[in-house]
Amino acid sequence: MPNLLVKPQGTHGRVSHVTPESAGWTYVGFDVHRMKPGEILAAETGSREVCLVWISGKGKATASGQDFGVLGERMSPFEGAPYALYVPADANWSVTAETDLELAVCSAPGGGDYKAKAIPPGTHPQLHRGKGSNVRHVHNIMPEDDNSAHSLLVVEVITPNGNTSSYPSHKHDQDDLPNESFLEETYYHRLNPPQGFAFQRVYTDDRSLDEAMAVEDGDVTLVPKGYHPCATIHGYDLYYLNVMAGPKRVWKFHNAKEHEWLLG
Repeated sequence: MPNLLVKPQGTHGRVSHVTPESAGWTYVGFDVHRMKPGEILAAETGSREVCLVWISGKGKATASGQDFGVLGERMSPFEGAPYALYVPADANWSVTAETDLELAVCSAPGGGDYKAKAIPPGTHPQLHRGKGSNVRHVHNIMPEDDNSAHSLLVVEVITPNGNTSSYPSHKHDQDDLPNESFLEETYYHRLNPPQGFAFQRVYTDDRSLDEAMAVEDGDVTLVPKGYHPCATIHGYDLYYLNVMAGPKRVWKFHNAKEHEWLLG
């Protein structure tokens, strides 16, 4: 199995690169690009659909022959909800950086008759989950109930310092609807302040997979199967961008039974 912790490569250009081939799975692809003002990033989607997420900075975007103007307003992923742009399969897109720009390119198999569309902040309400030291703040970008894509599910989460997240431990690795869905998942982690760190564990019930990782700013973690809780340390807020995809665009998870009492 590939290493589940993917470190950033450099500070400019494509700094993170995950493909189905490199991850050893079928559906999810994920890249991060760091651009200087005036630089242009452009691509064709081919058989895959794409969600571009403005992690920080501003950029002028086109997709499927449409001009979407300048998107982005936050200068840090910790400054509110993001701008995003969905691009269907068999289309092209380009982004020209107006400021320093960190752009995520989330991808999965495409299909259906979907159209390119901007996803501005406020498209979906912010959600607050958990209690005590298990609090997190959720910005849905492409949730399952928006009927706007063939495969992609995309969400951002802010976990305040000292809190756990993706917890109580849950998994989504069985194609067994309506009980559970099979979804591969990537986590793109950022820390505030950036010198901080967090932890993530990916494990199965039988412990045939059981990997605990110290996560630093800019790391990507892979969740091919199993439970995948996170914890950030005192003084450092944790941001992560999740990309999920599988055979059906449904997020139906199964909680680890030994931790379900925490939901009471």
